[in-house]
Amino acid sequence: MSDVLVVAEHRQGSLREVSFELVTAGRELASESGGHLDVAVIGGDIDSFAEELSLDGVHQIHTVDYGEEFNHDVYTQAVTQLHEAVDPTVLLLPNSVNGLDYAPAVATRLGLPYVSDVVEVEWGDDGLEAVRERFGGKVETVVGVDDDAAVVTVRPGEYSPTDSDGDAPVEPFDAVIETDAIVTAVLGFEAVAGGDVDITEADVLVSVGRGIEEEENLDLIFDLAEALDATVSASRPVVDDGWLEKGRQVGQSGKVVTPDVYLAIGISGAVQHVAGMKGAETIVAINTDPNAPIFDIADYGVVDDLFDVVPELIAQFE
Repeated sequence: MSDVLVVAEHRQGSLREVSFELVTAGRELASESGGHLDVAVIGGDIDSFAEELSLDGVHQIHTVDYGEEFNHDVYTQAVTQLHEAVDPTVLLLPNSVNGLDYAPAVATRLGLPYVSDVVEVEWGDDGLEAVRERFGGKVETVVGVDDDAAVVTVRPGEYSPTDSDGDAPVEPFDAVIETDAIVTAVLGFEAVAGGDVDITEADVLVSVGRGIEEEENLDLIFDLAEALDATVSASRPVVDDGWLEKGRQVGQSGKVVTPDVYLAIGISGAVQHVAGMKGAETIVAINTDPNAPIFDIADYGVVDDLFDVVPELIAQFE
């Protein structure tokens, strides 16, 4: 039996989507081995968060009532103590800005191997195996963990979020936080450039690539987004040209998105871009090139000129 401990992530009063994705990953691991899945949440509105995290497959929820937002020193101490109390085989953390901040520190304190930026984790013949992508997603490597336990960070968007209700009991965990060891503090939250739009939270994304040709043609894309009540995002060339802000970039050097619908307009589908949007529930591609790689992952495709298709879509949705 191998148990799994997931640590949820929240920001500004809301659980982040990656928390529910980690539950899916943890549930699959625990189910395969006949183990238990425990979920922990630290700080913030822990009662509300615990209620949301009571999901199918979760056996126990641990709450640590300390602080409102993420703090490296608090998380490092609390997660280390939780691990020592729960003693899971696998500690799953988000491969997010916060997760990458404290995961190495926790692994070091526990003396455990640490595998980051994992896109899949499963049990192999010889123990835990973690899949990582290399060379912009062109190559996958399987990392075998040669130890009895490990700390693993999972890339957001790689697992579908669990949304089915469960009835996991909630148990407050009395972590002993050494206040003298807290040397950092969150003084506020400020979004990066393009902060007026968070493409990671959008249900529908209208994403545009090099096929738009000219900056002034972006008006067409924004008109379609307005008709669909969607958010505009972009591939790297559009951002590199300065036509849209960095915060709207999807891809390996941008943001990972998991919308219900991702409309890729004039985007070829380079692996670096696909790495950021392949988790979308439904992908629709519009491109004049029938051999464009985006069609390999699209659920629906239109091989035509975007300047003919998009106005027609706007007319239909309006």
